[in-house]
Amino acid sequence: MNIRVASVLFSALMAWAPLSLAAFLDKEVSFSEAQIQAAIDKSKPQQLNYGGLLEVSLASPPKLTLGNPEGRAGIVARVDISLLGNPPMPVDVVGSAGIRYDDHAKAFFLEKPVAESVRSPALRKDAEANARRAITALLVNYFRTKPVYVLREDGNAQELAARWLLRSVRIEAGRVIAVLSPF
Repeated sequence: MNIRVASVLFSALMAWAPLSLAAFLDKEVSFSEAQIQAAIDKSKPQQLNYGGLLEVSLASPPKLTLGNPEGRAGIVARVDISLLGNPPMPVDVVGSAGIRYDDHAKAFFLEKPVAESVRSPALRKDAEANARRAITALLVNYFRTKPVYVLREDGNAQELAARWLLRSVRIEAGRVIAVLSPF
């Protein structure tokens, strides 16, 4: 074997070894849809007021499904919309959100929630787009400061490791998976 070929093979093996070792040492930690829903259920109502002309409120916490749609958290909620002091109009909302990890807070948050459909017998078809925008703003505001899961300092060994070694996070059906790695 030519020294040059051997050198190239050796370099390739040396470059590949840490990558395969890192993947070999990866560990997955998960938390369930029920754990996330329990955290959301503790949240207080949320309300946005647009100068007295429009008020959008979420009186009870939304319900989540993980992995529906694939790779995202599904959101189902009932939102009340009030126009110019009129009685609130209940609107059924279906939406979705991603997930992100905030290293400073050592917590997971739903990210970029979007109201994908809004339905109410009292809502005119031409007002649906504006209602979706207002409700999306409400959901963004609602989830911005409410972690759905916090890695505790007094948690189990996996949570303690995750506080320092989190590499990635993804949503699967019924759970969130955090991938830990020493590298």
